[in-house]
Amino acid sequence: MKKLTHDEIAQKRNTLETLNGIKKLPVYVLLDSIRSNYNVGSIFRTSDGVMIEKLFLCGYTPHPPKKEILKTALGSTDSVKWEYIKNSKEVILKLKNEGIKICALELTNKSKQYYEVSERDFPLCLIVGNEITGVSQELIDLCDLSIEIPQYGIKQSLNVAVAYGIAIFELRKIFTLYRK
Repeated sequence: MKKLTHDEIAQKRNTLETLNGIKKLPVYVLLDSIRSNYNVGSIFRTSDGVMIEKLFLCGYTPHPPKKEILKTALGSTDSVKWEYIKNSKEVILKLKNEGIKICALELTNKSKQYYEVSERDFPLCLIVGNEITGVSQELIDLCDLSIEIPQYGIKQSLNVAVAYGIAIFELRKIFTLYRK
């Protein structure tokens, strides 16, 4: 086993020029009032890693070109389609109208485990909520489903960017398995 060099890794990666011709994961992501620039930058970078369809930054979620976002995103603000729209509800209603299922990453009385999403749930929009308050009830009321990540310790939640990373990579895995 030999660790790959940066150049060896880069040879196997897509470029900004080739991204348009590549099929994206049919998942839209809506960030609702995320507070931290660093969390937003991390979510951009993770979104690039799974090649989501589009990232919506809503509410008071900071958006590029803030330097903290750009520092953490490491160029992924150029490779991930994104848009800032203040009103989350407006985005959700538009996507629902297009036949996209709406899914909250949140603990609800009807949430299922993040790995229990099925083929019929795609395409979907994953809502990721505020670091302290999570996804608002107003947005949960618009959701078709909610998913949760089980917690085994004394805490009830993970950092928002970490939780997003776990959920979105599982959604990529599920979608890829259904497509084989």
